Amino acid sequence: MKKYFVHLRPMERRLAVGVLVVVIIVLNAWLIWPHFSDWGDLRHRLDGARQKLTRYQTTITQRTNYEAQVKNLEGEGEFVAPEDQAINFMRTIQAQSAASGINGVSYSRSTMVTNEFFVEQRQNITLAATDEQLVDFLYKLGSGPSMVRVLDLELQPDGPRQHLNANIRLVASYQKNPTAPAHAAAPADSKLLTKTAK
Repeated sequence: MKKYFVHLRPMERRLAVGVLVVVIIVLNAWLIWPHFSDWGDLRHRLDGARQKLTRYQTTITQRTNYEAQVKNLEGEGEFVAPEDQAINFMRTIQAQSAASGINGVSYSRSTMVTNEFFVEQRQNITLAATDEQLVDFLYKLGSGPSMVRVLDLELQPDGPRQHLNANIRLVASYQKNPTAPAHAAAPADSKLLTKTAK
C-alpha cells in the first residue's frame, strides 16, 4: 500500500486521502455514531433491574406478613366452596323449598359458566307459593352458607290470586379446582421411562 501511495502524483494523493477520509466518516456515521447512546441505555436498564430486584427482595422479606394478612382476610369473608361441592346446589334448593313448605317446584336443566377462578352454576326453577313461603324460601336460601343467590325473578299472580307463580334463576359460585402444572408431571414420566429401560 505504501509503495502504491509513493508512486502517486500529488493530485492523486490528495484524491486518495479525500476518498479515504470520506469512507472513514461514512463508516463512523453508519457503525459507530448510532451506538453512542448504548452505554447510557445500558446504565438505565441496569438501574431499572437493580430497583426491581430491590422491590422483589423487599416483598420476599415481607412474605410472612402478607400470609398473615391473607389468613386474616380469609377469616373475615365467607367461605367459597370448591368445585366438587356443586352437586350440593340442587340439594340445597330442594331442601330449602321443602323447609319453606313449597310443593310442585319444577326444575330445568342447570348450566355452568366458568372463568379463571370460579365455576358458576345456574338453575332455573318454576314454583307456585304464597307470599310468606316465597319470601321465607328466598331469604333463607340467600342468608345461609350455600352461596346461592337470585340472578333473575319473575312474579305473576295465579288465577284465584291466592299464590304467586314465580320463575326464578338461581346461581351459586364455587372455587375452581386448581390444575396441576404440566412440568410437574415430567419428572414422574422420566422416572417411569428409566425403570422400564432397566
